[in-house]
Amino acid sequence: MYFKLAWRNIWRNKRRSLITIGSITFAVLLACSMRSMQLGSYDRMVETAVRFYTGYIQIHKDGYWADQSIDNSFEYNQGVIDQVASANGVEEVVPRVESFALASFAQKTKGGMVVGIDPGKENALTEYQDKLIEGEDLLQSDQAALISEGLAKYLKIKVGDSLVLISQGYHGANAAAIYPIKGIMKFPSPAQNDGTIFIPIKEAQWFYAMEGRLTSLSLVIDEAKRTDQIVADISSKINNDDLEVMGWKDLLPDLVQSIEIDSISGQIMIWILYAVIGFGMFGTFLMMTAERMYEFGVMMSIGMKRIVMQFTVFLEMLMMSSMGVLVGIGISLPFLIYSYYHPIYFTGESAEAIEKFGVEAAYFFSLEPSLFYNQAWVIFVMALILGFYPLYVIWKLKPVKSMREAI
Repeated sequence: MYFKLAWRNIWRNKRRSLITIGSITFAVLLACSMRSMQLGSYDRMVETAVRFYTGYIQIHKDGYWADQSIDNSFEYNQGVIDQVASANGVEEVVPRVESFALASFAQKTKGGMVVGIDPGKENALTEYQDKLIEGEDLLQSDQAALISEGLAKYLKIKVGDSLVLISQGYHGANAAAIYPIKGIMKFPSPAQNDGTIFIPIKEAQWFYAMEGRLTSLSLVIDEAKRTDQIVADISSKINNDDLEVMGWKDLLPDLVQSIEIDSISGQIMIWILYAVIGFGMFGTFLMMTAERMYEFGVMMSIGMKRIVMQFTVFLEMLMMSSMGVLVGIGISLPFLIYSYYHPIYFTGESAEAIEKFGVEAAYFFSLEPSLFYNQAWVIFVMALILGFYPLYVIWKLKPVKSMREAI
């Protein structure tokens, strides 16, 4: 009976109830959208850095990460690779040779990162084949190079032109070679797009005079959240004391720290938003209470107990809060699903200004379930707390005075 009475009370004044429900709906919609954009940007930053630069897990010589010199490479060992590949959760083991070199064409020269790759395995990690915008993919037997779009534009080099690479090889050996450009890639990250060169791994070993050696093994795993578990499993399998196994959080501490700092500032903004929204919701509750003072006075005059009236009003708050939260999630979900699969990319001067900070000029969104129920619970609890105001008014209500003042 009380639920039926509360439901009817809600729709006795549709405008008042719709304003209350609308304020809660707007709060949920705005909070979910802001947090989704924030988490989506973090996920994209991690994926971009991890999928190109390190992998979610990397195996290298102990001390290599502190001093990333090609002299800190290790010998190729198929037994170690087989042990790593057998670990639960490892989908692909990607061998690499990485070092820097001066890239030159005509009168232009620029430093770039040369990455020796196994084309098939590398694509499982970086998906670089999807980023080819000109030319063809590398073969393991090629004596050729793929170059990033930004570096190609700087050097004014095209597919078919010859790229000169000059560097220092293993233990100080001279490293110099000329490679025809077989293709041009476009990476989303400006840092990657401005200085990346791919050559076959055997060619990189020859170029740096380090035949049979690697700088790292990058791993493709099934779930990023299992990184620590897989690192522990691999560390227990490898018997070589010269090798070190590191997860992406240890490999990229600066990225983790920047995300944590930005997340704190984002949460502060969310709480400020909650405060603004809370005042708006409280305003609707004030209006609802003021409009019903005469009703409350009449109901108490004819014998309704305060506790019963408070319970009925609390059910009204509960129903309106639930409707507002559900409608807010219902409206935000289709929008966020679309935005998740269709990120918002900037163009023109806006894109150039953002890319100068080394980030991709786009808004990305997340569909992490927690962002929906966390925001929904916060708004829902906040609505119920603010809903105690009319309960307090009823508790202090004097029927005759309330009816006289309401007339």
